Amino acid sequence: MNAEYPQIVLKRGREGSLRRHHPWVFSGALLKSDKEVKNESLVSVYSEAGDYLATGFFFDGNIAIKAISFKNQPIDRAFWSDSFRAALALRQKLGLVGSKETTAFRFFHGEGDGVPGLVIDLYGTSAVIQFQNPALRALKDEIKEALLSLTELKLSSIYVKGSSRETADNQSQFATENFHLHGTELNGEVLENNLRFAVDWEHGQKTGFFLDQRENRHLLSRYTKGKRVLNCFCYTGGFSIYALSGGAAEVHSVDSSLPALELAAKNGELNFASPNHELVEEDCFRLLENIDGEYDVIVLDPPAFAKHRSAIRSATKGYQSINTNAIRQIRPGGIIFTFSCSQWIDRNAFHDIIQQAAVVARRKVQILHQLHQAPCHPVSIFHPEGEYLKGLVLSVGESF
Repeated sequence: MNAEYPQIVLKRGREGSLRRHHPWVFSGALLKSDKEVKNESLVSVYSEAGDYLATGFFFDGNIAIKAISFKNQPIDRAFWSDSFRAALALRQKLGLVGSKETTAFRFFHGEGDGVPGLVIDLYGTSAVIQFQNPALRALKDEIKEALLSLTELKLSSIYVKGSSRETADNQSQFATENFHLHGTELNGEVLENNLRFAVDWEHGQKTGFFLDQRENRHLLSRYTKGKRVLNCFCYTGGFSIYALSGGAAEVHSVDSSLPALELAAKNGELNFASPNHELVEEDCFRLLENIDGEYDVIVLDPPAFAKHRSAIRSATKGYQSINTNAIRQIRPGGIIFTFSCSQWIDRNAFHDIIQQAAVVARRKVQILHQLHQAPCHPVSIFHPEGEYLKGLVLSVGESF
């Protein structure tokens, strides 16, 4: 059944990205539109020749259309059921649904699962949603019903985590409140690879826990036996708990947020009777200036320094600063796990930043692993911008 939405027509030759199933259309590609088209409304997109291309949301900004379907179909309960069934099948394939060892994972990942701006994380039987695309808020009831129909998830609660952020084109802002769509559960405790974590999805960053680092945290535990570990920008201590599980002699968790450190301390107590875990409330840039030879392993997992294109230059300086200091001062033979979650800093740019940091620090550096976001955060082959998390594991040798 074809959908009847207001129509937008693209200029001749500007339909190529949609034909390749890239979900974004920039404002310069638009030729004309029906008068019924309003900001954040659903639209049908056509080529100048009259060919249907996609259905998506229209925005009065640089990114004018975000496509959520390349079939001429209604965006209704059936659409959401089909989308969520496909997401469920992938997480079942990954061994996450019903796992006894890991009870928290990303269930739906924006463009990676076909709907830009829709993020759904599962914490046990609670789903936490972020509508990073503000137009999705109007469809919350259909999304709720489609989620509840997935009996495999055994959902007792659906919580919408409000957002206050710049849109992807850096032209507008939106804010939403926190509220329950279903149930009343607030916050909880989950397992990740049999380690216990308390999650505050009401007040915490994103949906409460950085689920994209699950495999990378597990890898860290292989490198920490008997080592002295520094975890910078530690948030609630995910990497720290894995370092301790790997037999670290001592772990220092550093963050500028006291509430985050309090939860990191709690996570240490949940897993270890007497964790060798020191919490430090400090600016990580300042701390990294004077750690000469104190650590065998350093984790650098900062927040996104470049949330939009205009911040690339300052972000590059930030990444180069922390990595130069870490490379310069880690003990010979030390290991650094370093990351960027900035979408505007691609993998090649991040590699160049680390290379320059090694040159300035005058240390021999070898790459042991190239890291990515966890597979429950899939990247559409048609939307390479979805690979936002980049990481390197470095072995740092002697000075030269």
